[in-house]
Amino acid sequence: MTLGTPLSGSATRVMLLGCGELGKEVIIALQRLGVEVIGVDRYANAPGHQVAHRAHVIDMTDGVALRQLIEQERPHLVVPEIEAIATDMLAEIEKDGLAEVIPTARATQLTMNREGIRRLVAEELELPTSHYAFADSLNQLKMAIDGGVGYPCLIKPVMSSSGKGQSMVEGPDDVARAWDYAMSAGRVKGGRVIVESFIDFDFEITLLTVRALNAQGEIETHFCEPIGHLQKQGDYVESWQPQLMTPLALRRSQQIAEQVTSNLGGRGLFGVELFIKDDEVWFSEVSPRPHDTGMATMASQSQNEFELHARAILGLPVDTSLRSPGASAVIYGGMDKTGIAFEGVAQALQVPQTDIRLFGKPEAFQQRRMGVALASGDSVNEALGRAKQAASLVKPVVE
Repeated sequence: MTLGTPLSGSATRVMLLGCGELGKEVIIALQRLGVEVIGVDRYANAPGHQVAHRAHVIDMTDGVALRQLIEQERPHLVVPEIEAIATDMLAEIEKDGLAEVIPTARATQLTMNREGIRRLVAEELELPTSHYAFADSLNQLKMAIDGGVGYPCLIKPVMSSSGKGQSMVEGPDDVARAWDYAMSAGRVKGGRVIVESFIDFDFEITLLTVRALNAQGEIETHFCEPIGHLQKQGDYVESWQPQLMTPLALRRSQQIAEQVTSNLGGRGLFGVELFIKDDEVWFSEVSPRPHDTGMATMASQSQNEFELHARAILGLPVDTSLRSPGASAVIYGGMDKTGIAFEGVAQALQVPQTDIRLFGKPEAFQQRRMGVALASGDSVNEALGRAKQAASLVKPVVE
């Protein structure tokens, strides 16, 4: 792909479907390469809207509205950055040749629904996962648990993200509550759940996996160093790179990631989540886009995950090398207000080798991610300590 001049007849146009903090960083990476970017989200003034050439607000689950916008803007590439999108319409758009969907329309369809990706990985590719079952009712859920999944177990809506609707269930008394939460918090109200047996793992990693063109124009798979992370209520709080693991576990992780992403196809960066215990590895989930835990790469890698995604989708060379150990720590909204401000940024930036990203979200919630502290160091522990210290110094306030 040749790269043109934005806002001219030669422009290379990319449409981002989803303009949160991850989409914003992808847009910035694309802008640096002279790409004309159209940002789309469900609400006005989303973080990515603030840096795109043009911004639109639509319900991206409305296939008709989505197609009309793509016909209006005529992007060369359509890049989904969230899950709540009319993926069936993306498949039609791809089939009709209106735009290239990144990585592929099929990949977005499979990964938006936990049932699709789990059946692909466990049943077609026959890769190791937790024991699982699907349920359409509370009674089916109880039968699935009693029939083999067992306790403790995890219950999740088949269509959700960032831990929404997810519960750990220790015994029969918790099942009805978990069912109700899954029904209320998924992207589709009501619907279907997956129940998974709990794996006694040592840690969980995100293996950022990049499918990019080589000098011969063929797809090659590249891996970043594994990223470790701490989660609370299914949402990430801290991440660090590299996560130490045995050579055999790393090799198995890369083999699983390559099999899954090769099946999904296309170009771009994938966030592959895996459970690790000693040398054993189990597949958990995959996102066909940059991952929230991967924000640590802004402090650790020569090219961060957003730059890797931008380069890969444009057919450019990539470099996944680690520059130094790095880490990230989340800055929360701490209140339910619009237009909040932040104190302590100067103090946070006095912590050595740190940086701050404030996302610019127009509305804050108690547990909404409003920013992130980034840090590097001579070791993961040093980098993580610095990131956590910097994050603790940034205080949301009402002006």
